Amino acid sequence: MSWGTELWDQFDNLEKHTQWGIDILEKYIKFVKERTEIELSYAKQLRNLSKKYQPKKNSKEEEEYRYTACRAFLSTLNEMNDYAGQHEVVSENLASQILAGLARYVQELKQERKSHFHDGRKAQQHIETCWKQLESSKRRFERDCKEADRAQQYFEKMDADINVTKADVEKARQQAQIRHQMAEDSKADYSSNLQKFNHEQRDYYHTHIPNIFQKIQEMEEQRIVRLGESMKTYAEVDRQVIPIIGKCLDGIVKAAEGIDGKTDSQLVIEAYKSGFEPPGDIEFEDYTQPMKRTVSENSLSNSRADSKAEPKFGGKPKGKLWPFIKKNKGAAPEDFSNLPPEQRRKKLQQKVDELNKEMQKEMDQREAITKMKDVYLKNPQMGDPASLDHKLTEVIQNIDKLRLEAQKFEAWLAEVEGRLPARGEQRRQSGLYDAQPAPAVNNCAQARESPDGSYTEEQSQESEVKVLATDFDDEFDDEEPLPAIGTCKALYTFDGQNEGTISVTEGETLYVIEEDKGDGWTRIRRNEDEEGYVPTSYVEVYLDKNAKGAKTYI
Repeated sequence: MSWGTELWDQFDNLEKHTQWGIDILEKYIKFVKERTEIELSYAKQLRNLSKKYQPKKNSKEEEEYRYTACRAFLSTLNEMNDYAGQHEVVSENLASQILAGLARYVQELKQERKSHFHDGRKAQQHIETCWKQLESSKRRFERDCKEADRAQQYFEKMDADINVTKADVEKARQQAQIRHQMAEDSKADYSSNLQKFNHEQRDYYHTHIPNIFQKIQEMEEQRIVRLGESMKTYAEVDRQVIPIIGKCLDGIVKAAEGIDGKTDSQLVIEAYKSGFEPPGDIEFEDYTQPMKRTVSENSLSNSRADSKAEPKFGGKPKGKLWPFIKKNKGAAPEDFSNLPPEQRRKKLQQKVDELNKEMQKEMDQREAITKMKDVYLKNPQMGDPASLDHKLTEVIQNIDKLRLEAQKFEAWLAEVEGRLPARGEQRRQSGLYDAQPAPAVNNCAQARESPDGSYTEEQSQESEVKVLATDFDDEFDDEEPLPAIGTCKALYTFDGQNEGTISVTEGETLYVIEEDKGDGWTRIRRNEDEEGYVPTSYVEVYLDKNAKGAKTYI
C-alpha cells in the first residue's frame, strides 16, 4: 500500500490533503494553547477566591478560626490554594511538553512538505518538457513527410511534361531529394525523442513519483503519530496532578472530619462566659393585707440588705436578677472594666501575653546589638561600636516601657483573678484579693438583660427594673475601701503617669493597702480618694503585724 503506486495520478489531491493535515495540527496546537490559558485563569480565580475568604490579620475574624468548623474552612481555603497550584502546573506542562515541541514540528513539517512537492513539480515539469519535445519532433516529421510527398509529386509531374526543360526537371528532382532527406532526418529525431520520452516517462511514473509520494506518505504518517503522542501527553499531564489533587481533596475531607460540635460549644462557653452566677428564685410577696403591706424579708426591695450579708461571689443572693451591664458607647477602657469578670480576665491575660512577646523580641534585639557591638570592639575595621549606642538605648527604653506596661496589666489581672471564684488552674493568687470589692454592675435603664442581652422584660415592668438596677449599683458603690495593712516611706520621687499608678514625692509617708505580689508593684493610699500602684523598689514598707491578713515584713 503505497501512495506512489496507488495515487500516482493524484498529485493535486495529495497536496490538498497534506495541507489539511497541517491545518489539523495547527488547530490542535491552538486548542492546547487555549486550554493552558483557561487553566491559568482558573488557577488565578481559585487563588483570588481563597485569598478573599482568608481571615484578616489582627481582626475579630481571625479569632473566629479557633472553632473547629472555621479551622476546617481555613484548611479548605489552603487546600484550594494548593489545588490552584496544580492547575498552574497543568498549564506549564502543556506549554512545555506539547506546545513548544509541536510549534517547532509544524515549522519543520511545512518545510519538508514544501520540499517534497517542489521535487514533484520539478519532475512534472521535466516530463512535460520531454512530452513537448516529442510532440514538436513528431509534428516536424509529419510536416517534412508531407513536404517530401509534394516535392516527389511535383518532380514526377515535371518529368512527365514534354514542354518542361531538362533543367527544370533536374531542379525538381533535386528538390524532391532534399525533402526526402529532411523527412528522414525528422524521422530519426522523432524516433530519438520518442525513445527518450518513454524512458523519462517510465522513470517518472515508476521511480521519481513513487519516491516523492512515498516520502510524503511517511511525512503524513509521522504527523499523525506525532499528533497521537501529543494527545497522550495531554492526558498524562492531567493524570500526573490527579494524585496531588486527590491529596488536596483528602485534606479537605480530613479537615471536615475534624469538626467537633462539642469542642466548638465549649469554645463558645469560654468566649462568652461572664463569670456571674445565675439569679436565684424570687420569693413570694404577700399582698393579702390591703392596709399594711409588709414586705417579706426575702423580697426584692430587701435584697440589697440581704446581699451584703452573703458572699459577694461565692453565690448570688436569692431574688437577684441578671446583672445589669451598661453597654459601652465609647472607647473601651484600658483595663477592660466594661467586661464581665471572666471575659475581662481573658482579655487581660491576652494583653499580658502580647506584651511579654513584644518584650522578648526587644530583649532578643538588645542581645543581638550587644553581640554586634562586641564584634565591632574586637574588630574596629568592621564598624564603629559607638554607632550602635543610640539603637541600644532605644531598645532598652522600649524594654522598660513594655515591662511597666506588663506589670500594670498583671496587677489588673491579679485583681480580677482575686475576685473570681476559685477555678483551679484559672486562678493564680486569690487569697489576698478576696477582700476586694465586687465588680461594679451598672444600670441598664431600658431593659432587663441576661449576660448575652437576649431577654427583655415586658414594658409594664420597666419602672421596677430601673429601681432594681439602681439598687444593684448602689450595693457595690457602698463597698468599704480596703483597710491599710501598714505604712511606707517614699525613697524616690515617682511620677505615676499610667492608669492605675499614683505619684509620690521623696520622703512622703503613705498607707499600704496591698503588698507586692511578685510583680514589682505595691498598692498604696494617700487619702480616701487617692490610691494606686508604685514600684516596690521606690518605697520602704512597714507592715502592721496586727493588721488582718498582714505578713511579717523582713
